Amino acid sequence: MRCFVLKEKVFRSVVINFIIAFVVLGVFGITYLSVDTPVRANPDGAISRGNDNSKVSLMFDVYSGTQYIDDILRVLDASKVSATFFVGGSWVANNEETLQRISQYGHEIGNQGYFNQDHSTLSAQRNREEIVATHRLVQAMINISMTNFAPPSGTFNKHTISEASNLGYNTIMWTVDTQDWKDDNVDMIVKRATDRLDGGDFILMHPTQSTVSALPKILDTIKDKGFGIVPIREVV
Repeated sequence: MRCFVLKEKVFRSVVINFIIAFVVLGVFGITYLSVDTPVRANPDGAISRGNDNSKVSLMFDVYSGTQYIDDILRVLDASKVSATFFVGGSWVANNEETLQRISQYGHEIGNQGYFNQDHSTLSAQRNREEIVATHRLVQAMINISMTNFAPPSGTFNKHTISEASNLGYNTIMWTVDTQDWKDDNVDMIVKRATDRLDGGDFILMHPTQSTVSALPKILDTIKDKGFGIVPIREVV
């Protein structure tokens, strides 16, 4: 039994390293790959609001801040809340165990490309490469197929929308920006997240120490306003 487990781990490691190597070398034949994820496509534009006015969604962009993710998971779990974590492939490559924990807590895993690129400057092929590389890597690690893509920094072009759609992905933007990545004022982060909150909002956050401190009050305030909190996959 131990031998079988060891062989399985070695096989998974080889597969993951194979994917990473081809991404880095730039010879991953992504143009000819397809992703079998039958979801509602949105070829005309990105989605920045959910379709249920009684609910809002928290979206965490993850290319860094690994040290704060476990604290965020504990806060969300204590409030029985599920969120969407948009992960970058270059982060995933070095943080498989953390990715697994996020998924095991019941949160949605979303795609944020591989190299944290400005997608508004990328060709159709490069947009596709960024999305598929991360899709394949996450699929190899935790055996899920993601369906929502959030371009880093919210930059995209017509190729981003069309290539994401062709791959079965919704392109996701945010409605509310907490700006927690640049601001350590916890009260201000809470204010940005909740002051003008409306049904269907997508609230953008990042794994930072300030976010960990602000999150309990954000969750309480959202619930006090009468909104449910669900992953983005449930409202698109």
